[in-house]
Amino acid sequence: MDPSLEELLADVAAGRSSAADAADRLRRFGYSAVGDYARLDVSRAARKGVPEVVFAEGKTSEQLLAIVVRFLEHGPVVLCSRVSPEQAEALAGGVRDEVDHDERSRVVVVRRAGSPPPQERGAVGILAAGTSDVAAAGEAVAMCRAMGVAVVTAYDVGVAGLHRLAAPLEEMRAAGVSALVVAAGMEGALPSVVAGLVDVPVIGLPTSTGYGFGGRGEAALLGMLQSCSPGLAVVNIDNGIGAGATAALIARRASA
Repeated sequence: MDPSLEELLADVAAGRSSAADAADRLRRFGYSAVGDYARLDVSRAARKGVPEVVFAEGKTSEQLLAIVVRFLEHGPVVLCSRVSPEQAEALAGGVRDEVDHDERSRVVVVRRAGSPPPQERGAVGILAAGTSDVAAAGEAVAMCRAMGVAVVTAYDVGVAGLHRLAAPLEEMRAAGVSALVVAAGMEGALPSVVAGLVDVPVIGLPTSTGYGFGGRGEAALLGMLQSCSPGLAVVNIDNGIGAGATAALIARRASA
């Protein structure tokens, strides 16, 4: 038994902790083992407000399915990122729950059968500079929606044709978005431009698209980190899940 769990039970038995306090503490450090390959933090959603995300690369289809099934015993929804077609097929055939597979972003969202979606609260805008950046942006979209945040999207609005940006930004302002995620590869300029035009936080999402030196996202990442536009934060290359979670947390807090 986990020593911290023993201490908690002793505190309850001795009257030093109430049942309500104990339940709250249990939600903060619970875990569940799956075979000899996974120790799942099943209390993350309760602690963080962010649904669990399983990174599928490097896992067999059987391992991924077992992990998802175990998570669904503890919570209503699980996201799987970087999912292969074979893994997606295994999930769809291996659970009796609702499975939504976005092939473009390689995200699978599994929602426990009969579990209602979260109450919608807040809104986020998500932009992609080019069509090649949409896959990373799609990860952010999936995360925001799983967290009950409305999403307004605009794709292929990069700086090579900056006039395309005005209408989507106006639509996002009208929707009352509390944060923006901006995905861009190449030189990664779009997040800096957007951050100079809006009064909400902007999360820069560098993507691994481009040519030659820096074409794996390094140039975009460095460009965003060197931005002179205040209010711009940056996640790692292709980390749409992290960008979406950050934006959704901002939006839900702003709407509370």
